[in-house]
Amino acid sequence: MKHTRTLAVAASVAVAALALSGCSGGDAGGDEDVLRLWHYEGADSAMGIAWAEAIEVFEEETGATVEFEEKSFEQIRSTASQVLNSDEAPDLLEYNKGNATAGLLSSEGLLTPLDDVVDEYGWGDRLAPALQTTAKYDEDGIMGSGSWYGVPNYGEFVQVYYNKDAFAEAGVEVPTTLAEFEDVLEAFADQGTTPLAESAAEYPLGQLWYQLALSEADRQFVDDYQLYENPVDWSGEEISYATETVKDWVDAGYISTDASGLKAEDAGVSFISGDAPIFYSGSWWYGRFVNEITDFEWGTFLFPEAELSPGSAGNMWVVPERAKNKELAYEFIDITMRPEIQALLGNNGGVPVAADPADITDGKSQELIANFNALNDMDGISFYPDWPTPTFYDELNAGLQELVNGTKSPSEVQQQLGEQYQSGVDDIVG
Repeated sequence: MKHTRTLAVAASVAVAALALSGCSGGDAGGDEDVLRLWHYEGADSAMGIAWAEAIEVFEEETGATVEFEEKSFEQIRSTASQVLNSDEAPDLLEYNKGNATAGLLSSEGLLTPLDDVVDEYGWGDRLAPALQTTAKYDEDGIMGSGSWYGVPNYGEFVQVYYNKDAFAEAGVEVPTTLAEFEDVLEAFADQGTTPLAESAAEYPLGQLWYQLALSEADRQFVDDYQLYENPVDWSGEEISYATETVKDWVDAGYISTDASGLKAEDAGVSFISGDAPIFYSGSWWYGRFVNEITDFEWGTFLFPEAELSPGSAGNMWVVPERAKNKELAYEFIDITMRPEIQALLGNNGGVPVAADPADITDGKSQELIANFNALNDMDGISFYPDWPTPTFYDELNAGLQELVNGTKSPSEVQQQLGEQYQSGVDDIVG
C-alpha cells in the first residue's frame, strides 16, 4: 500500500464532498483493441512490478494494446467523479475501497456492477469472506452486501515488527500471549528504552487502540462498529479496555508522551533507526523495511492472542460504467489473479490474495504472507478504526492525542469519540 490511512481518509472526505450526477453506461465508441488502464502504484512497488508483467501477458494473449496512464493517488482521488461521468473514463482503474469512496461512486451509478463477471471468472472463490466485504456495496453505497463493484488482488494488514537484535540483547523472546507482550514492554522500559514506536498525530496509535479493542471483541463487534448493524457501546468492555490500556502504557513508559506530536513517518523512522524495538503497523511498511534496515535483523508476528486484527483487501480494480472496453478490463483483472502474477506480487513484498504458498520463495515474504493467511484462516480481517465515517480518522487521532497528553481521561476520550462516531454514522445512514 503506497499511501497511508491519512490519504485514504482524505480521499473519503474529498470524494464525498463532490456533487455527482447520474450517467449511462456504454461500450460503444472506443478502439476495440485498446485497454485504457489507470493506477497509482510505483513502478518498483510489488503491485507495480506484478501489474507490469500482467500488461505484457495481456497484450501477448489478446493482441490488444494497453494504454497505461500512471496517475498519482491524488489525481485519481480528486477527479474520479468528474472523469468517470464523462467520455474520458478509462476502461479499468485502481480505486480506493470504502463507503465514502468506491461505495459513494457505486451508489451514483458510476461503477459497473460485476456480479455476473465475478461468477464467470470465479474470483469470489479466491477471496476470503472478509476480503469480499470491501468489494460489495448496497444501493446506499454501504460495504458488505449488495453487488460486487470491485475486485482486489492484494491485501494488507497490521502486525508487529520487532528488532531481533534488540530482543536478544534484552533477553526477551517473541511473546505468544498479551501478558507476555506486556512483560517484553516492561523489560525494555526497565532498561531505559521506550519500546513502542508510536504516533498519535497520525495512524499508528489509532491502529494499536483498535487492536486492543479487538482483543476483547468478537465478529459482531466488528460488524456493529464497521457496518452499523447495531449501536456501539462506547463505554463497553472492548473500547474501555483499549482506551485504558493505552493510558496505562503511556504511564508505564511503553509509549512516549512525545507521540502526541509525532506522525507515522516519525514512528517508522524510529524503528528503522533502531531507536524503538517494536512497531505495530501495516504491511505497507514491509518493503521499505526490507530496503532500508541494514543495521539489525528484524521480523514480524501477529498481535499476541488476537483472533481479530486491523486489515482489509487492498484497493480494487473497478470498471467505470462508461468504460468502452469492459470485456478487455475483465480479462486483465483475471490475469492479475493468476498464480504466477500473484507470486510475483508476493515475492516483491506484496500480500497476494490468491497465491500458491509454494510459489513464494523469499524468506521474509513467506513470513509476511503466512501472517496474512493465518489471519484470513481465522476470519480475522477487521478493517480499520477510522473507516466508519469520513471524519473519524482526524477525530480519533485528536482524542488519542489528548489521552497521551493527559488532558482528558479515558472515559472523557471515549465519550467524545462516541459522540463523534455516532454523528458521522447518522449522517451516512440517516
